[in-house]
Amino acid sequence: MSLTITNALPRDYPTIGQLMVDVYSNLPGFPSPKDQPAYYQMLANIGEFATRESVELIIAKQEEKLLGVVVYIGDMKDYGSGGTATQEKNAAGFRLLAVKNEARGMGIGKKLTMECIERARGSGLKQMIIHTTESMKVAWGMYEKMGFKRSMDLDFDQSGLPVFGFRLRF
Repeated sequence: MSLTITNALPRDYPTIGQLMVDVYSNLPGFPSPKDQPAYYQMLANIGEFATRESVELIIAKQEEKLLGVVVYIGDMKDYGSGGTATQEKNAAGFRLLAVKNEARGMGIGKKLTMECIERARGSGLKQMIIHTTESMKVAWGMYEKMGFKRSMDLDFDQSGLPVFGFRLRF
């Protein structure tokens, strides 16, 4: 499979937003758009998140077909989540990793994760911060296999949804 990992362009934002809404709304046990409308509004309008200073939308494409996306944050002040993550220093993070259902199991999530790690290391940062939920157990397992460790100090509650923090030190 010929996969291209690159930064998204503004013209890609509506398609990326729709992919994110589709992926997250179909996760078993994850809140629905009806349960958390503001969250899904943020996903649909992900281009607005990308206007933050250190935020990049990284996409995985096969030819011109969008298969996955992740939001890379080079400075935790721009992370935009609950909890204490935004106070972390000398750290990058990523959020909202989404892979099209038909492209799952092809290693796209891992490749997007590795791209974020490489960008953080290349910037001289010392750790990567991420969050996940019980509904994302496949991703959770992938992160642990890649060396991420649970960091309960980063946990928070998002409108009744427990969100679990992870940290990878370089």
